[in-house]
Amino acid sequence: MTLQEWFGLDDRVAVVTGGTGALGSAMAAGLAAAGARVAVLSRHPDDDGDHLALAADVLRRDEVAAARDRVLAEWGRVDILVNAAGGNVPGATLDPGASVFDLPEDAFRDVVDLNLVGTLLPTQVFGAAMAGEGAIVNVSSMASARAITRVIGYGAAKAAVENVTRWLAVELAPGIRVNAIAPGFFVGEQNRALLVDPDGALTERGRAIIERTPAGRFGEADELAGTLVWLCSPAARFVTGTVVAVDGGFGAFAGV
Repeated sequence: MTLQEWFGLDDRVAVVTGGTGALGSAMAAGLAAAGARVAVLSRHPDDDGDHLALAADVLRRDEVAAARDRVLAEWGRVDILVNAAGGNVPGATLDPGASVFDLPEDAFRDVVDLNLVGTLLPTQVFGAAMAGEGAIVNVSSMASARAITRVIGYGAAKAAVENVTRWLAVELAPGIRVNAIAPGFFVGEQNRALLVDPDGALTERGRAIIERTPAGRFGEADELAGTLVWLCSPAARFVTGTVVAVDGGFGAFAGV
């Protein structure tokens, strides 16, 4: 096989939820660069002409189903689903010095729904439309495998996403492969204030993260694209049920 045959995604149809966010948009661009036709699903899609823009909330089945129907009407198939919608919510992030006993129940439910239900529901809707072989890639986090202060709800939700990834890999095999990417620390709008001061200097939390990241920096969003393309390509046709860290070594370092 040639390199293009191993890693190319020509004629594949990909759907990226949360595809207008910092990480989701980079993932969508990576899939398009590999040759895929890409539909971007978001509550507030940006119709820039590069992708098929789909307006939908990942927690509303009727809206996700309508988005699926539009993809099928446009391109007739779905081969790849990337569940990039998710993240933390402000109310579920504990203030410095606050106790877990202060965590609002509603905020905890919101962050679990956004990440866990927001992964499962699009998988049910778009996965059922995959004919033959397909690839689903979920987005986890370094917060899933270890305790990271102040974000208990987000960590619990991403741990559940990893469990669901493994469960779906077993349930949907053979045919549909299901894997996950676990990004390390990437600066986006949701976490910018936690990591970077308005003047661009690192916050105390940001410094602590960099000190524990062997690569010595935060990740760049487009650095997720190579792993994503590989997981969606023929080169990974025997890879399913795994979680791939893209974290600059954060998960490998004990801090001492």
